[in-house]
Amino acid sequence: MGVSSVELEGKTVGFAITGSHCTYDAVFLELVHFVEKGCRVVPIVSGTVSSTDTRFWEASSWLAKIEETTGTKVIDRIVDAEPLGPSTALDVLVIAPCTGNTLSRLANAITDSPVLMAAKATLRNDRPVVVAISTNDGLGLNMVNLARLMTTKNIFFVPFGQDDPDRKINSLVARMDLLVPTVEAALEKRQLQPVLIERFRYH
Repeated sequence: MGVSSVELEGKTVGFAITGSHCTYDAVFLELVHFVEKGCRVVPIVSGTVSSTDTRFWEASSWLAKIEETTGTKVIDRIVDAEPLGPSTALDVLVIAPCTGNTLSRLANAITDSPVLMAAKATLRNDRPVVVAISTNDGLGLNMVNLARLMTTKNIFFVPFGQDDPDRKINSLVARMDLLVPTVEAALEKRQLQPVLIERFRYH
C-alpha cells in the first residue's frame, strides 16, 4: 500500500461522524489513534449523531466521550462549521463513517449539515477530504455518487469492499483500520491503494 513520509504530529484533523451507528466502535478507535499521534482533532457530527439514541450509544454519552478524548468541543451546528473555511483551520477532514445519505449530498454539492459544511470548507482550501464509507446502497442507487466523488479532486477514500454480499448485495464498508494510512497518503495528495478490497471470502 506504500509508505508515507508525512508526520501527523501537529496536524489538525477534522473528524466528522455521520449516522452509521454500527461502526462507531471501530471509528472511535481510529479517532483515538489520531490523538495518540499528536494530532489536534476537531470533532464534527451530523444532526443524526447528536440527537439519536441507539442500542449502540446514547447520543449525549457518545458526544461527551468524543469531547473528553479530543479535548475539543464537538461542532454540531452548520454555523459553527462554516468558519473552518476562512480560518483554514484543518489540514485534512475525515468523514468516518460516511453514510450513503452524506455521500449523495456531498456528490451533489448539498450543504445541509455540519459535516457537509466542513467538507465544503476544506475543499475550498484545496485540502484533502478522506471518506470512509458505510452504506447499504453503495452498489445501488448511490454508485453514481460514489463514482463522482472518486474522480473529484482532493477527495480520497479509505479502502472499501462488500461487507456481506450474500445478504446485503449493495452494501459497502470501509476498512476503518486503514484510516490513518489513508490520511497520510491524502496529505501527499495521493490515494492509498488498492482502494477496492475484499472484505468477504466465499467458502
